[in-house]
Amino acid sequence: MRTPTRRTALGTGIALAGGGLLAACSGSGPGHSGHGGSGAGARDYVSPDGKEVAAAEAARKPGAVRKVKLTATPSTLDLGGRTVRSWSYGEELPGKEVRVTAGDTLDVALANHLPQSTSVHWHGLALRNDMDGTPGLSQAPVKAGASFTYRFAVAHPGTYWFHPHSGAQQDRGLYAPLIVEDPKEPLPYDKEWVVVLDDWVDGVDGSTPDTVLAELRKGMGDMDMDHGGTDHGGTDHGGTDHGGMDHGGTDMEHEGMDMGLGRSGGVGRVTTASLATGAAARKGPGGSSGPSRMLMGATSDLLGGDAGDVAYPYYLVNGRTADDPQTFRAEPGDRVRIRFLNAGGDTAFRVALGGHRMTVTHTDGFPVTHAETDALLLGMGERYDVLVTVKDGVFPLTALAEGKKHTARALLRSGGGAAPKASARPKELDGKLLRADQLKVDAAVRLKPGTPDRTIQLRLTGSMDRYDWAINGKRYDPAQRYPVRAGERVRLSFVNNTTMWHPMHLHGHTFALGSGGPRKDTAIVLPGRTVHADFDADNPGLWMLHCHNVYHAESGMMTVVGYVK
Repeated sequence: MRTPTRRTALGTGIALAGGGLLAACSGSGPGHSGHGGSGAGARDYVSPDGKEVAAAEAARKPGAVRKVKLTATPSTLDLGGRTVRSWSYGEELPGKEVRVTAGDTLDVALANHLPQSTSVHWHGLALRNDMDGTPGLSQAPVKAGASFTYRFAVAHPGTYWFHPHSGAQQDRGLYAPLIVEDPKEPLPYDKEWVVVLDDWVDGVDGSTPDTVLAELRKGMGDMDMDHGGTDHGGTDHGGTDHGGMDHGGTDMEHEGMDMGLGRSGGVGRVTTASLATGAAARKGPGGSSGPSRMLMGATSDLLGGDAGDVAYPYYLVNGRTADDPQTFRAEPGDRVRIRFLNAGGDTAFRVALGGHRMTVTHTDGFPVTHAETDALLLGMGERYDVLVTVKDGVFPLTALAEGKKHTARALLRSGGGAAPKASARPKELDGKLLRADQLKVDAAVRLKPGTPDRTIQLRLTGSMDRYDWAINGKRYDPAQRYPVRAGERVRLSFVNNTTMWHPMHLHGHTFALGSGGPRKDTAIVLPGRTVHADFDADNPGLWMLHCHNVYHAESGMMTVVGYVK
């Protein structure tokens, strides 16, 4: 098989983004209300590899090159007492941490050994648009057996991560932390830990993210139960293919079964049906036996009601179950920086360190005014950095799957004694909890004062009944864009018209939450609420904006913010 070069593959992707896909756009110019969506013709948008993108990259002053090899491959993974077949980077879970210094140029050679196309999205980074990793929009999909080199300047320090943006692949094992160190680090600390939270279903009793998505897409309209409320818009356009993936093409041996992986194909024989919360074994997607993964009855006041859609059999900290946790070691009195990252597909985590208070220093990579708390709530895609002064003993670092009545955990050991039981629930989980809207931005990264030049209203629509998640009643279409101009202050107004919560993520930028709130790239929008998020349009290109619930996004809750010339 011929392996395309980065430029060959990229050229194909830009042809998609700048040509045929845009032909469907209508209208002669951008409207400043931002409500119209498409708004500008194909020739008016900045191309992902255009001169504007090159100029923005040059302004970041790319520095020393840090080369990384990344291999996406089918893997056998040990979750701690349970072995599963999945996909991962380098056969590790999470993938090996990538660590660079702000100002470096990151050069990542991706080799795709998977049986279908993939990509890598660099979550949270303000990087050049043609390296953002959104197939069919900013690049061509990296085909099975092919390779691609991502190369870009890394301008801002912070806690980030990377994962595919191809179908539901992120809900396998394809993710890893990306830590960008500050060459002028102002925080004093003795040790640093990266804590990656995840919910896990792939390879358990025949389940894959694809079969989960196929089941969810059937919705609950024919069930005699209330789980998702009213239908707020959007028509049934079928599945969402934003990655140019080979649907229906490649089969592979997965957990001892012959499974068609881009289709809704069959699932295998049930071995532990009781793992599916609230659901007995039944005919799964495609007609074969398998446990239902549809979750009913999970509620959380913190999340405004419905906690999620998927009944995961496992919840993980750094790839380990609560029965076989990772142990972090320190000395009493050590000052430790903990970087929390939620890589889950459908689960918010409430996290606390037993016997300790945490001082929040950053969220989504950007500093905040320091604030003490007992616990934090992380939606999918969110990150928080905290400082902890270690006490003497053995303590549980617990991540409660919010509303789902299960926990993941690690251990902190700084002295002798027996470890707490897996079922131990530290009282800090029920103590003071800080939300993003309660934090204040650090003065060093506060946006300059100014009123929005453009407001884009984004109504979050859909229901569990029909599983028709969308934005402004329209499921994802790469030709549907919300236009902005370079130099504008843009306000995103997320209006949640659904009865579920949504962690909304903007690529290539960070926004500021209202009333002096923190700089973030992912923000929880609760049911019935509106969240205003302002950003400066200073990174030209075509940028995805979507719910970071994998299954909501793949069902249509995605759109594009596009710079016009």
